[in-house]
Amino acid sequence: MSRTRVLIVDDHEIFRKGLRSLVESSADVEICGEAANGVEAVEAARKLLPDVIVMDISMPYMNGLDATRQIRKEVLPSRVLVLSQHDSSHMLTAAIEAGASGYVTKSQVAHYLLVALEAVAAGRSFPWTGNAQAISPDETEATQKKGAN
Repeated sequence: MSRTRVLIVDDHEIFRKGLRSLVESSADVEICGEAANGVEAVEAARKLLPDVIVMDISMPYMNGLDATRQIRKEVLPSRVLVLSQHDSSHMLTAAIEAGASGYVTKSQVAHYLLVALEAVAAGRSFPWTGNAQAISPDETEATQKKGAN
């Protein structure tokens, strides 16, 4: 079984190092590269063809949403998992519209990053399913239970 190749994109070096440490704790994942902004992310995606790109939104030169759009426009095989400090449905919607497959708030990274990576690598979305859109999996489950009643 091949390991999921991941590109980490965030403008804060210490946060990238933390993500690297967390991601490398999974035997099923390998880091193939890092980038510090959206321009570098697009270039690295072209060169490395990672399975999943873990992408920050707020970065210099080109933000993560624009980088995601560019990657999707070029029909690169990589799926994008957005990490954001923004805990809002507006940013979630913007990420979906840009072509992201998943969205995790930075405050929830320690709890959900590896689960989200696995889902996105397998071609599923995270955390939204169907018309249920939520910021955290807990909210998604609550939304789905409401719809079932």
